[in-house]
Amino acid sequence: MEQVIAVLDERLANPGDTLPVVGHLDEPSYSLGDHDFTLPQGIDYDLMLTNAGEGILATGMLRARVEGVCDRCLEPASFDVAGEVDEYYLFEEPDEAAYVDDEDEEMDFSLVGDDNTVDLTDALFSALLMETPYVVLCREDCKGLCPVCGANLNEEDCGHAAQIEAEREQARLEASPFAALKDLKLDE
Repeated sequence: MEQVIAVLDERLANPGDTLPVVGHLDEPSYSLGDHDFTLPQGIDYDLMLTNAGEGILATGMLRARVEGVCDRCLEPASFDVAGEVDEYYLFEEPDEAAYVDDEDEEMDFSLVGDDNTVDLTDALFSALLMETPYVVLCREDCKGLCPVCGANLNEEDCGHAAQIEAEREQARLEASPFAALKDLKLDE
């Protein structure tokens, strides 16, 4: 992801001061796990930087149109992402006791740069990743591919679904504890 640097100037000199940061990234794509996604319109962000006394609080929204591949039918899939950005940049690194609550649990923090800037790149990328679904679908009711012949079940019914369901029902009946009673003759 291209770097997004915000310069802190006199508008953020005092606690409570705010500075809006609005922009667009022409990021072409990103990956998450085994998924590759494209961003045909890039990424738009609208943030507010606030001097919180001990650091700069960056809050706001990130929006993008994302295109990928459906996990069920392997056809193109697209969805909108609207992620919240929430990051805190400290002016000075705190002493260790201030940011370690438990011996095993350290808090993550970012620092304002020596050149009086904050790098918003990681905060934006994290917001994008957090709102990207783990399972990507072309539509909510996607039927996927037939496990027998590979046909796209959204486009055609190959008939294998009924066959598979009948086989499952037969297996369920045979596994029933009452299956042994089916041959019992009560007439005798």
